[in-house]
Amino acid sequence: MKTSWRSASLVASAAAVLALTTACGQDSPPAASQNVGATAAAGDYGSIGSGTAGTAGTAGGTATGQPSAPSASSPSNPAGKLSVSTAEKVGKVVTDSLGLTLYRFDQDTAEPPKTNCDGDCAKTWPPVPADDAEAGEGIDKALLGTVTRADGTKQLTVAGWPAYRYAKDVNAGDVKGQGVGGKWYALAPDGKKAQGGAGAGGGGEAVEAGLSTRNDAKLGEIVVDKNGMTVYRFKKDEAWPKPVSNCSGACLEKWPLVEPVDFADTKGIQKKGYMIFDRTDGKGKQQTINCSPIYTFAGDKAPGDTNGQGVGGTWYAVRPDGKLVGASE
Repeated sequence: MKTSWRSASLVASAAAVLALTTACGQDSPPAASQNVGATAAAGDYGSIGSGTAGTAGTAGGTATGQPSAPSASSPSNPAGKLSVSTAEKVGKVVTDSLGLTLYRFDQDTAEPPKTNCDGDCAKTWPPVPADDAEAGEGIDKALLGTVTRADGTKQLTVAGWPAYRYAKDVNAGDVKGQGVGGKWYALAPDGKKAQGGAGAGGGGEAVEAGLSTRNDAKLGEIVVDKNGMTVYRFKKDEAWPKPVSNCSGACLEKWPLVEPVDFADTKGIQKKGYMIFDRTDGKGKQQTINCSPIYTFAGDKAPGDTNGQGVGGTWYAVRPDGKLVGASE
């Protein structure tokens, strides 16, 4: 009887290990798995601009950065009559009565309208008041609406997307916020992203595939998102037996999560372990490569930047097979 019990126990244990292995190592990943990770401690996610590779300097236009000088895009300025302007390398954009460009944030939602930019983020990206906004030439009045912010104020929306100004746009026609962090884009008249260029100092076109690769002069072949922004992994995350993100709260402001991308919309990415998972912090679903959660870096201001490489000894660019660049697993 003892031998029979031991044999049955070993068989059950082997089956359990096999089930865990296939949960995140299979070629055809499940739709989602639960994230049960804890929030990263304050020192675990590094400071913007403190990377060991790529462009040096700070990311003056990040979601957590502070404007260096007072700006015409003060939250107290009314929107007034909106109009359409044509910005070089960006195309047609919505501007307010002062000629300042209006922007949208990828981490917001339009259906239903919801803003996820508060606190320091809202100092750098002042919400556009909805009270006196009106449609001018080139603007469809039916696309204008409002969303109530956490503080009770009304923010203008365009096709459902909350509208913002950028604190570093100080002159009419400025589009310095275009492409910042791979999350901020000028609003086109139809509410979509103005995609004519890569943004302040970017000088390039957006990458077509949702996720693809590029050859970096220092790092080799690395993964980039649809905007050409470098993709990173956090060494404190977990991949096996299921994805667990240990970056939340303030960490996600500096390291925005990569939202789900259909594998058919990738190029050069390993399929095995390519899956999404549900976070438990209210931030929705996140993409993984080889089961490891992936992120971009708010300190990367333009395609080609790799300012996040090596930050805090825990953040590294990602190879097409999901492995870390320049660090052991």
